[in-house]
Amino acid sequence: MNDLPSVDSGTNELQLLEFLVGDEFFGINIAKVSEIMIYTEVTKVPSSPDAVEGVFMHRDKLVTVIDLHNILGISLPESTPGLFIVCDFQQLSIAFHVTSVDGIQRLSWLQIEKPPAVTDADGENIATGIAKMEQRIVMILDFEKIVCDLNHGKEFDVAEISEFARHEHIDYNKKVIIAEDSIFLNKVMVEALKKAGFTNIETFYDGKSCWEYVETIKDDPAQVANIAGFISDIEMPQMDGHSLTRLIKTDKTLAHLPVLIFSSLIHENMRAHGSKAGADAQYSRAELNECIHHLIKLVSERNEHKL
Repeated sequence: MNDLPSVDSGTNELQLLEFLVGDEFFGINIAKVSEIMIYTEVTKVPSSPDAVEGVFMHRDKLVTVIDLHNILGISLPESTPGLFIVCDFQQLSIAFHVTSVDGIQRLSWLQIEKPPAVTDADGENIATGIAKMEQRIVMILDFEKIVCDLNHGKEFDVAEISEFARHEHIDYNKKVIIAEDSIFLNKVMVEALKKAGFTNIETFYDGKSCWEYVETIKDDPAQVANIAGFISDIEMPQMDGHSLTRLIKTDKTLAHLPVLIFSSLIHENMRAHGSKAGADAQYSRAELNECIHHLIKLVSERNEHKL
């Protein structure tokens, strides 16, 4: 079960791996999946959360198992041990324990809509999108949030964001525009940017709404001059981050503005797509500090060049 299909990005399409938890359908972008495995015995970690089943060694890597049945409050049928969907998040190897895998669907991001309020115990949304199929809907979960919550938010602790030296050539009142479908990560990024000194932050939860907003201001030189730069996720409902980046970088009034990609899908293949789209830099979820530092550097250099 190791041969997963290759994924093209920048076409505003994704390949969605459908899986079942109990008898309910969910989905994950195949670009996040490194392997699908049959269930294997795990070693329980003392004092770990109930949803963390344990760990096992696989190809010299320690893999942590998260039980999605526990997360979603759905019982694993007694007739099956289930499967592991193995992913890499924030430099961790995570196996999500699911009931079964149904197949792979190639979809346009236009078919992915913002979900209704599907909340966890803390009242925060645990879904980032809904895929509408012919006979059913498939919920796309916020896997980064699930991992971060179980890891006590360590990867995205804003308190750990380093102090940023203030640059005299930066107007921190200029607007930073964020496109990020995760409500959780959107909030983290806003808090981190505020800590860095930025006071004017515009957020969007999909690439399409972000671009529609930009289209309303891009012909106004004063409003364009008031943009510090963009930070975008890759996978988002309606329009992916590579498509958004390409639209910005091929528009003569916007092309000079910094666009940084901040995503869990940063690997060699995706970096190539991001570079082709015109991104100024690309950072993984574990590199929020570096991402903001780079944005400050790019804005500072652009402003110094004008002097």
